[in-house]
Amino acid sequence: MRFDDLLAFVTERMRMSHIYQPLLIRALADAGGAATLRQLAHAFLVQDESQLRFYEKRIKEMPLRVLAKHGVIRHDGPLVALAVADLSYVQRAQLKRACEQRLQEFIEKRNLALWDYRLLEFDPIPDDLRYQALKASGGRCALCGIAKDERPLDVDHIVPRSRGGKHELANLQVLCAKCHRTKGNKDTTDFRSGPPPDRDPACVFCTDKVITQAVETHGTVFALQDGQPVTPGHHLILPRRHAVDYFAMTEQERQDAQALLRVLRNRLTEWDRTIREFNVGMNCGEPAGQTVMHAHIHLIPRRQGDAANPRGGVRGVIPRQMSY
Repeated sequence: MRFDDLLAFVTERMRMSHIYQPLLIRALADAGGAATLRQLAHAFLVQDESQLRFYEKRIKEMPLRVLAKHGVIRHDGPLVALAVADLSYVQRAQLKRACEQRLQEFIEKRNLALWDYRLLEFDPIPDDLRYQALKASGGRCALCGIAKDERPLDVDHIVPRSRGGKHELANLQVLCAKCHRTKGNKDTTDFRSGPPPDRDPACVFCTDKVITQAVETHGTVFALQDGQPVTPGHHLILPRRHAVDYFAMTEQERQDAQALLRVLRNRLTEWDRTIREFNVGMNCGEPAGQTVMHAHIHLIPRRQGDAANPRGGVRGVIPRQMSY
């Protein structure tokens, strides 16, 4: 290719979905026309704002805080400095050599495990399995429950590949980028199963008898018919685990409850064509009207004419505020 052809490609014909193409060509131009993959990777890293911000945050969270506590460094806003000022040329050389020695000793001990939380997957999960795992996740992290539009999601091996884990759906779970990054390669927890059972012997909703009366279950939650229904078809959605109110539920429990609410809504509207809409709500704490201290979400079917003046809906928890 002649230079004029190359320049015309860059300025006229190159179609971009990211900065990678011009960045690669510019890096090769800076290197005189040829470079190793490692050199090119360094050039990309300098331009990756997400990586720079990641390490800025990492520095502030750990080494900067620890070294400042020991009086080794001081920092003022973005400026960081050694607490020992006016180092001589020889002192700087000695300090660099000592740090290099500690670095090499640690790297020899840990090898690539040092970067387990950052290394790319060199044995990628097949696309069809990745799709199935993401589909099964419902678009949420199995650990914290955050949604895909709030944070990027990764497909994680429950038993890591380095410990013999296989590329199979039973060994895959979806974690958000944050949860995945903090999970070590020695952790084999399957977060898809939800939190472990936790019952309160004094709670009326924590008994086997109540759970066996469930009309529907979904993951970490189950549904019951309300014992004193506000309207026919009034149901409760509860976590299996004892949680005192909605705010004590885990993200996974809230996600499962939302899914079960949709299932029950569809079932009830098919069962009774007089149902027009629903009230969905929860009481959190005694001042808010909660009488049983086990989280439960009310699904209350509403029919035309079941209240003389329904305007205000859940605002009726304080009757004088219902009309506005």
